[in-house]
Amino acid sequence: MISIDFNNKKFVLVENSEKGEVNSDTIFEYKQDGDLITAEYHGGTIRYGKIIAILKDKQLHMHYQCVTNSNELKAGKAMAAITLNPDNKIRLTLHWEWLDGSNEKGISEYIEC
Repeated sequence: MISIDFNNKKFVLVENSEKGEVNSDTIFEYKQDGDLITAEYHGGTIRYGKIIAILKDKQLHMHYQCVTNSNELKAGKAMAAITLNPDNKIRLTLHWEWLDGSNEKGISEYIEC
């Protein structure tokens, strides 16, 4: 596998499922320590959010939580496939689901900016 470095990388939304919470104004700021990946996110519909993930092969196994601008506390989990665009920008395709018992799932795509 090509070595992927998430440290100090920023990501923005490309596409989101209907039940997704973030929008194109949300900025994700990633950090990396070995196979431990973390991120903070905010903007758009999100007041504050946090991701914690483990990098395994070409995937991120992640849990996330956020507070929306309407003060709703949400949490979920996702598997993110990692690919590189022709210009070597990291692209993440997340298969996610909320952990609130609603059984809502979706797919989101993010690109390094």
